[in-house]
Amino acid sequence: MKTLIVKDSDFVFTPPPQLAWARRVLIKPCAGYALPYPVTTSSKLLNTIIRGIRKVSNADILIADGTPSGESIYPIYQALGYSFRHVLMLDIRDSIFIEVQNPLIQFYAVESFWVPNVVLRSDFLISVTPFKVSHNSGHFSVANLLSLLPVSKYHLGRASGWGALYELGVEKVLADLYFTLPFDLGIIEASQKFCYSDDPTQGEAEDYGKILAGEPQEVDLQASEIAGVDCEHLRLITEGRDQLED
Repeated sequence: MKTLIVKDSDFVFTPPPQLAWARRVLIKPCAGYALPYPVTTSSKLLNTIIRGIRKVSNADILIADGTPSGESIYPIYQALGYSFRHVLMLDIRDSIFIEVQNPLIQFYAVESFWVPNVVLRSDFLISVTPFKVSHNSGHFSVANLLSLLPVSKYHLGRASGWGALYELGVEKVLADLYFTLPFDLGIIEASQKFCYSDDPTQGEAEDYGKILAGEPQEVDLQASEIAGVDCEHLRLITEGRDQLED
């Protein structure tokens, strides 16, 4: 799928042909905090995507995410206005987790990941995230996948979040995760560009007025170029692709 960049007000979700054959579609928003867009994915964009899916498919639609604290995400869904007809809202912490081997023989940081079974049992996977930049890196559709992993297995000491993975080098972890948990589509909600330092809930937003959609790494590369940042994990993914081809 070619990367699509359109004005946000003109965006209509046109599902790729393979989605029409899916029985179960999983949408992974950025929804770990009870704060509206641009900190989290807007309910408006999720509604647009759901309407687009319904035009071509009667598949079960699931929305799933987890919180850095490991607490229930359902109050956050409510605060964000995530209320969609005939859509199943899930908290990743309630899943059964299955250890999945990294297909890279020469992995970067993680040989295997604990992955929610609901992801493995879905036929089409969509990552939907705001246009967020921290320091000289971007938090786009690939980085959005990190919160699908169970905090209970990756926390470090008393700290919340996925500290054990950050200790290994999160850019390398994200590259490994891309291959272990391949998503079909990445959508970046770039109505605004949100820049933050260390706290993902505190930052500055500036208008940009676009939506980007495409294969996750490719759309993230486009977003990186627009933002003027260098995402190490995207370069590592390119090297990993070469490894798999060899």
